[in-house]
Amino acid sequence: MRRQGGERAEEVCAGVTGARLPRVAATYYLNSAPLVWSFAQGERRRAVRLLSDAAPVRCARMLARGEADAALAPVIEYQRAARLRLVPGVCVGAKREVRSVLLVTRGMPLKEARRVALDTTSSTSAALTRVIFREFFGHEPEFEACAPDLSQMLGRADAALVIGDPAMTFAREGLRVYDLAALWREHTGLGFVFAMWMTREGAGEAAGRVDFAAARDEGVAHLEEIAAQYEGDLGLARAELLSYLRENICFELDEELVAGLKLFYKLAHRHSITETLRPLWTTTGAPIA
Repeated sequence: MRRQGGERAEEVCAGVTGARLPRVAATYYLNSAPLVWSFAQGERRRAVRLLSDAAPVRCARMLARGEADAALAPVIEYQRAARLRLVPGVCVGAKREVRSVLLVTRGMPLKEARRVALDTTSSTSAALTRVIFREFFGHEPEFEACAPDLSQMLGRADAALVIGDPAMTFAREGLRVYDLAALWREHTGLGFVFAMWMTREGAGEAAGRVDFAAARDEGVAHLEEIAAQYEGDLGLARAELLSYLRENICFELDEELVAGLKLFYKLAHRHSITETLRPLWTTTGAPIA
């Protein structure tokens, strides 16, 4: 299931090549694996064209350009593209520590950072970092978009944002590590949503044939198998990977996570990170209450 992506998305086409299968874009990070497993290896592997990429933000761009019918996209992108719709009930979120979205310093307290390097691969985490400094810490450091190389990032900045699998595997000796979901909860009392399935208005029929909730349920039922597949790639014990998937990541959008999502959108708009503050419209045309 693990895909060695790059600047270009890799297409995993299962089924009849000439058929108009729904095109589904997603990253191959561990935290998204349970949402994608059904399309890659499970019951729905012949029902979609799976487009995998290393960067969540590029999945969102594929959707916006019409290259995908649905994408597991950073949630901030919903506020940046008027034609996107949210698939209800399914997400990549965290209610306490997320463990895979981190701010790192070389010992400096995070509040004292004056220059912050932002991983370019996820727009939501970068937006959340800006919200944390502006809203919770009350100051504005200089932000710089950087390729996701922690050593180089900390060579040019006081703090660095790292996400996904790389955030779980770097050596922590001599570093201070701050978990973004934990910081969010400390200041808001709410969980945080990092990504959701989204569709593009007009993609209706193709995207509508995909049962993302059932795909999630199948993936969650195969967490042991998923952890075994990622164990060698990440160099982490299977028990640790299972703990991460079961205890840190939330795959179901409940009332608390909806409240956290709405607050994040409100704060992002307040601090001019987004120009709009759109209601949460779903693929069915109904709002998320």
